[in-house]
Amino acid sequence: MLSRYFTVSQEVCEHEIIIQKSRFIAHIKRAETEVDAQEYIQAVKKKHWDATHNCSAYLIGKNDQIQKANDDGEPSGTAGVPILEVLKKRKLKDTVVIITRYFGGIKLGAGGLIRAYGKATSEGLNTMGIVERRLVQIIHVTIDYTWLGKVEKDLRESEYIIKEIHYLDIVELEVYVNEDQVSVFQDWLTELTNGQAAIKKGETDYLEVLL
Repeated sequence: MLSRYFTVSQEVCEHEIIIQKSRFIAHIKRAETEVDAQEYIQAVKKKHWDATHNCSAYLIGKNDQIQKANDDGEPSGTAGVPILEVLKKRKLKDTVVIITRYFGGIKLGAGGLIRAYGKATSEGLNTMGIVERRLVQIIHVTIDYTWLGKVEKDLRESEYIIKEIHYLDIVELEVYVNEDQVSVFQDWLTELTNGQAAIKKGETDYLEVLL
C-alpha cells in the first residue's frame, strides 16, 4: 500500500467552459476499478447522447497499471491523450474524466483541440478539488472518564485526529496517527496520562485531506 497519494474528492463533478463557441463539459469521478470508470463513461454518453464528442481518459491503480484514452471521433491524439496527460501531470490516481463537446461551428485545429481538452480537464479538476490520501494507523486509546476532558482537549489541539469516541464503561478513543509517528504518539499519550491509558494498535486506513 502506498503511504500517500493524490486523487479527486468523492464528489462527482461537472464543470463547463466555452472555447470558440464550443461547449466543453468536464465530468470527473473517482474510480478505483476499470469497471467503475467504464460505467461512468457510459452513463455520461447516455446523458449526452446528442453531443458531438464524449472524449475520455482514466488512470487507475496505485502504480498507474491501467491507463486508457479515447478520442471519440476527434482527430487522433487531440482529446483523450491531453486529458490523460493532465491526470499524469497532477499525479492523480483512480480518476476518470470525460469531456463532452458540443461543437459551436468554429474548427480549432489539432493544437487548439489539445489545448481545449487540457484546459477543460484542468479547470474541472480545480473546481472538484484534489485530496491527499495518507496511510494512517488507527490507535485505540482506553482511559477512565476522569481523563477524558484533558485527553480529548489535548488531542484536538495536536496534529493527531480523533476518528471516533466510544462512551462505554470506560472511554475508548480511536485516533488517526501517521505510521511513522506511532511510537512518538504512544510516548506522548503515556506522559500525558501518567501511564493511565491503555494503548493498542488497530487496523490501517487512508485518511483524506483536501488540498
